[in-house]
Amino acid sequence: MRVTTNPQEAAAALAAGHLAALPTETVYGLGARADDPHAIARIYATKGRPADHPLIAHLADIQALDAWGINIPIYAYQLAKAFWPGPLTLVVNRSPRAADFITGGQDSVAVRVSGHPLMREVQQALVLITGDPAIGIAAPSANRFGKVSPTNAQHVIDELGAFTTENDVVLDGGDCEVGVESTIVDCTGDHPRLLRPGAVSLEQVKAITGLPCTTDSKVRASGTLESHYSPVANVELITEDELLDLGFADATVGLIALAHCATPTGVVRLCAPETAADYAQQLYSALREADALQLSTVLAVPPTQTGIGAAIVDRLTRAAHSN
Repeated sequence: MRVTTNPQEAAAALAAGHLAALPTETVYGLGARADDPHAIARIYATKGRPADHPLIAHLADIQALDAWGINIPIYAYQLAKAFWPGPLTLVVNRSPRAADFITGGQDSVAVRVSGHPLMREVQQALVLITGDPAIGIAAPSANRFGKVSPTNAQHVIDELGAFTTENDVVLDGGDCEVGVESTIVDCTGDHPRLLRPGAVSLEQVKAITGLPCTTDSKVRASGTLESHYSPVANVELITEDELLDLGFADATVGLIALAHCATPTGVVRLCAPETAADYAQQLYSALREADALQLSTVLAVPPTQTGIGAAIVDRLTRAAHSN
């Protein structure tokens, strides 16, 4: 797997049926043409991903939505117009374009339009190469299945370099701005249903659509298994009060908490974000650092569970579930 900073090179690799790890505003995705079953099979093999776990198709623009979905409700268009390009994935009833190898055999398909400028350049170039304005790029996170998502190009090389070929590329777009995966909203029913929290909050979904947003969807979606986003180290969620009561020295324990939280003596401080947005951006790098330092445990004091804080709590809870 070679590194490039040229979106045209990444698009050419995709067009030829190879894999391209691509930066988005959320995390790096392992991309393949969404109409190429062989390339999609390589995504599953490279990640070690279960075959029935659906992928997200990244589209060039909002106009491509109608090529991928049918019977799309008005509120889905409202959400797309409000948040695309951006960190929001919509699950809609699939059109014939969305094959089983993308949807995991479901009657729905997950789609989004990324706001990352390099990702958008890749998609526009792929449209020109293929002549298909609705061409999709399937791009789950560029890591082994269930592990910590990558937020820079080096993470991708470290995680997947041994599983890819010299024809595959990594498009280096620097560090991801958001740092956690996109919000996923099920838009197959009469009102939106939140499948995965992210930078677009449940409150924002309600405000845009004027509808209730529940969490009772039965649709399978990326990153919604109970155990996910997991480093080798054990992850434990604790409160700030519990942190203050620790008072021990253990160099095999790391801490992730907002900057105002004091670090117990001897504990390794993995990051000290000032805000919840900073916390989200630094979270996965901190979890990877814990493994690089061969720590046994990561203590995490999550931020308030509002806005992107809900996404942080979700990721930490899933990371801790594998303990």
